[in-house]
Amino acid sequence: MKRLIIVYNPRSSHFAKVEQEVLSKARGLKGWAVGKFEVADTNVDDNAHRFAKIIRDDDLVIAAGGDGTATIAVNGIMLTKAKNVRLGVQGFGNFNDVSRCFGSMKFDEILKGDAKEVWPLECKINKEHWRYGMCYFTVGMFAEACAAFDQPKTRKKLQGGDKSMLFSLKVLVKWWLKQRKKQLLPHFALGGASGEYIECKNKSDYMAVNGKTVAKMMHGGKYYLSKDGFLSYNGQMTKFFKLCFMMAKSILRRIPGTESDYDCLVFPKPSKMMVQAEGEYHKFEEVEIIEISKADKPLLAIVK
Repeated sequence: MKRLIIVYNPRSSHFAKVEQEVLSKARGLKGWAVGKFEVADTNVDDNAHRFAKIIRDDDLVIAAGGDGTATIAVNGIMLTKAKNVRLGVQGFGNFNDVSRCFGSMKFDEILKGDAKEVWPLECKINKEHWRYGMCYFTVGMFAEACAAFDQPKTRKKLQGGDKSMLFSLKVLVKWWLKQRKKQLLPHFALGGASGEYIECKNKSDYMAVNGKTVAKMMHGGKYYLSKDGFLSYNGQMTKFFKLCFMMAKSILRRIPGTESDYDCLVFPKPSKMMVQAEGEYHKFEEVEIIEISKADKPLLAIVK
């Protein structure tokens, strides 16, 4: 019998829709052995490692939730040794970048859909694997901004169903006004596969983009379809006019940057910093090297 595993978070602000549009339909399926993986209130990496242990060959996984839930599913599948595991994503979050990456689909469409090889990014910290990211990784101000959405008042409003882009922008603008004078990204040297490095001083952000969108509104690309290449950007977003220019270009056209197949950020002094993927962040201590590249194996995804 075919196995279907649904990854979901019962504490998410849109869980009622997940119950109605995914879990209730799964209960009535015939010819499938349906299992559920409930996201624990720990962190992405803990959940991904636990999920990897229950995956079996030929499983179909549906991540029903926001980008955090989808990131757990992606990392669990990439970490498992099981073969021919397919992933479909139904977006029930505030941004749903991973869902957009694959193409928004309904439950029945995922069950009948064909799988295609897609290539996530991999991030290593100090030469050790940290996480896979389907859409993007950021370091610096953009990564730090994610913490603004974890403030109690903000989370309460989001859980109450206020998920408008205008509300999110207001949160970010207030946070930016308070943080814009801080140096959130230390000086670093940026190198690529050629081995040549350039000094990056007075930069606020580094971004590696693999998917169609970043935070729903910034245009990326379809790099996830290829095993080589992603969009690399580093710049200064603490200056008002530079921020406006970058955001306008990102929204109207695409994020400015250059194509790369390997980025290595080297920090002269071990530093504290925030790194995030798909809105899920982690504060690291004593960071010396950050490496971004394509994963060494593809993910099988149901792509529209």
